[in-house]
Amino acid sequence: MNEKLMNRRKWNKTIFLFIIIVITYLSADITNFSFIHGITAFPEAMGWIFSNLFITQESLEKLPTILEKLNETIFMSIAATTTAAVFSLFLGIMGSKATKVNSFLSVLSRFIASTARNIPVVAWALILLLSFGQNSITGYLALFVGTVGFLTRAFIEAIDESSQSAVEALTATGATYAHIVNKAVIPESLPQIISWILFMIETNIRSATLVGILTGTGIGYIFDLYYKTLDYNAVALVTFSIVISVIIIELISNYIRKVIL
Repeated sequence: MNEKLMNRRKWNKTIFLFIIIVITYLSADITNFSFIHGITAFPEAMGWIFSNLFITQESLEKLPTILEKLNETIFMSIAATTTAAVFSLFLGIMGSKATKVNSFLSVLSRFIASTARNIPVVAWALILLLSFGQNSITGYLALFVGTVGFLTRAFIEAIDESSQSAVEALTATGATYAHIVNKAVIPESLPQIISWILFMIETNIRSATLVGILTGTGIGYIFDLYYKTLDYNAVALVTFSIVISVIIIELISNYIRKVIL
């Protein structure tokens, strides 16, 4: 019996691998992508990068402007994430099986999360661009909507996985719904909630660069401006600044996670 089960699993893995290979081949054929050309062109691409994307003294003179736009992007990402976290926490409590008020609100919150999450942030920026134009409000709203979708889903799972012993104990004492949420559910889920918020801040800083290219704001606008004017040395400085800022924020986030988890 075990031998038959192992053989069946082996065949299932083989079939699955074969399907993946076929899909990959068809995708490359439909898009006219050549793996061989991609591999042979890689050394030439790296050579262009090292010969053009380097920081010079002239590009360093633009550092104050770059840092100003980088700060704008970072603070916009933090603002979008923290305000979205408030809405997501409310939707997460409504959507969780452990804390839902009724089935309608649970389904509604999960639907909002699914809709907001499955549409990429860049797509949200393009949609909102038609109504709000190229400004920081558009970038903020695009990050906000995308963050609400992701964090709501994450908060629902965090609340569902939290220990139910405290909830059951407070319920047995006749505690109100608000008291149970404040004294049992949120304290149990808070470390995971904070961890997800920190993760989204890191993610939104990366996403804000692409959004800024569309909305004409932040570090994305500066990157696009220098790229279109073929100022590759300034592009290198912008890219380096983004990488360093993301690494610093990630290190801070990891330290906070170690403290709270």
